Amino acid sequence: MEQAQIVIESHLDGAAPRTLADDVRDGLTRPFKELPPKHFYDQRGAELFDLICELPEYYPTRTERAILERRAGDIAAATGAAELVELGAGSASKTRVLIEPLLAAGTLVRYVPIDVTESVVRSTAAQLAEEYPTLQVHGVIADFERHLDRLPPPAGPRLVAFLGGTIGNFTPPSRRTFLRELAGLLGPEDHLLIGTDLVKDRARLRAAYDDSRGVTAEFNRNVLAVINRELGADFDLADFEHVALFDEERQWIEMRLRARREVVVHIRDLDLEARFAAGEEMRTEISAKFTPERVQRDLAGAGLEVASWMPDPDGLYALTLARPAG
Repeated sequence: MEQAQIVIESHLDGAAPRTLADDVRDGLTRPFKELPPKHFYDQRGAELFDLICELPEYYPTRTERAILERRAGDIAAATGAAELVELGAGSASKTRVLIEPLLAAGTLVRYVPIDVTESVVRSTAAQLAEEYPTLQVHGVIADFERHLDRLPPPAGPRLVAFLGGTIGNFTPPSRRTFLRELAGLLGPEDHLLIGTDLVKDRARLRAAYDDSRGVTAEFNRNVLAVINRELGADFDLADFEHVALFDEERQWIEMRLRARREVVVHIRDLDLEARFAAGEEMRTEISAKFTPERVQRDLAGAGLEVASWMPDPDGLYALTLARPAG
């Protein structure tokens, strides 16, 4: 039986497998094959990503956390948030750094973690309720790209956190659309906290997505294992090699899977046959890198303004606190 301060609701209603099926059918029948990165994160994918975050080459997670630790008190004072909403919450490991000063300030009433994985939402909610007995936790099992309109009514001034540089996974048109949707969640007293990886030395960028131990390569190929399990496909993971490159024009990292030989894959549940020529590549992730000007322009296009720009001392990464313009 769940504790009284925990509420869990789901808005998937069987939609997660359907989303995967739609994305695979669409992505593998394009002239340039592509899959969205959200399908990396089954249980094994989440475990691999946790390992990636510990690698010396992968700076974003630890750098973002360091900024949070340094500026959490400022964020709490600036927002006076009664409700903290986190998109793609996962285990809420970094979010605790925000929860504690908000609780200490006496403003925070409720935490709303949103994640597509039910087990993650339930375990995170239970852990936080145990750690912070006065905190209400309203877990939402949902795809935040599709279900932003399903959030509970706000409990007071709202702080929406979108961390991890995940905004960089959107193409520019999709990013601007999504930011407008996020802005629609905010009232005059509300704020958005967003994490962005910054443009920097190309070698350092590439190394962060192609580590020497091959953990990122295994993480990338894991999406094929997800399709095998969920849709009855017969991908041989050994037939594909991991590729990471930096697109200078678009200023983003791309992760791809390259067929080592000619491959024919059968996806039983879709009655689909996907053919890969030897050397053909399939894009599995983009990760856009930002400048302060790009962040400001994207936010302004959504009707938001920068309240505080918070980079790390080395200019690797930044948090931005934004609010409705005007």
